[in-house]
Amino acid sequence: MKRHSVLQTLWYLVNGMLLASIVFLLYSIAWEHSTRQYLRGFSDAIVPASASQEQKAEAILSWMEHGPSRRATSVPGALPQRDPEETLNYQALLRICGTATNAFVNLANNSGLPARRLILLDKNLEATHVVAEVQFRKRWVVVDPSFRAILRDANGRLLTANDLRDPQVFTQATGKLAGYNPSYSYEQTTNLRWARVPLIGKGLQNLMNHRFPTWDDSVFLTLLVERESYGAVALALLLVVFFYLTRVFLLRYGERRLGLSLSRLRWRLIEAGGAFFRRPKWTSAERRIKR
Repeated sequence: MKRHSVLQTLWYLVNGMLLASIVFLLYSIAWEHSTRQYLRGFSDAIVPASASQEQKAEAILSWMEHGPSRRATSVPGALPQRDPEETLNYQALLRICGTATNAFVNLANNSGLPARRLILLDKNLEATHVVAEVQFRKRWVVVDPSFRAILRDANGRLLTANDLRDPQVFTQATGKLAGYNPSYSYEQTTNLRWARVPLIGKGLQNLMNHRFPTWDDSVFLTLLVERESYGAVALALLLVVFFYLTRVFLLRYGERRLGLSLSRLRWRLIEAGGAFFRRPKWTSAERRIKR
């Protein structure tokens, strides 16, 4: 009997969480739609529709450098770091490598230009700098939003992260960037950094890099961490699937192992709700009394 009551309690709890996760999903979809509309307005005003991929990237960098006056703040660290509605509007955030890359990646992807983040690491797998990679003619070219530059060699050739591992090419590309720190090298890079996760982060990062070398190089994964609304949609979907599958498991376990019919409980709730809102049917005698 105790097992029955525990299962029924879990049943109601899981159904409640499933309903809450569906509400969260609807909210996050609306949030993502609002963010996309906001980004579309920015990109339509900044990026020419008929421009080439390289021209689109240059247009975004030019806007970041010479755009209209933006809001000021003395504590940029207190602002949301993954909300493009904030990173696009604060001058201080457009000067920090992480948030500048966030602004660039969101605008680029919304302009039809595939872009993803790239994190430069030191020998201890600690982040030193954040840049973007943009896909030009099937090559992932490095763009440094905080320095407003598309990296090129001495001959003007667009460079990839692999090209920049060559010390001579690296010096050619970054030597002309005022204030560039030579420690921002491309010897070790990653698109997502699991090392930030306590205890298991570094080990998990090494395992994933060894077993699945290209696991983190998709634009989809970049947007999960670069746009809060996009990540919220993904999280909400996972919660809906998880609680739905848990509900199915409880239903089958209750019916097959304990002989309970949890589906009948659901119909009882539906019938009870219907009876509460249903208009009462009066008999002829009751109508006369009511009159």
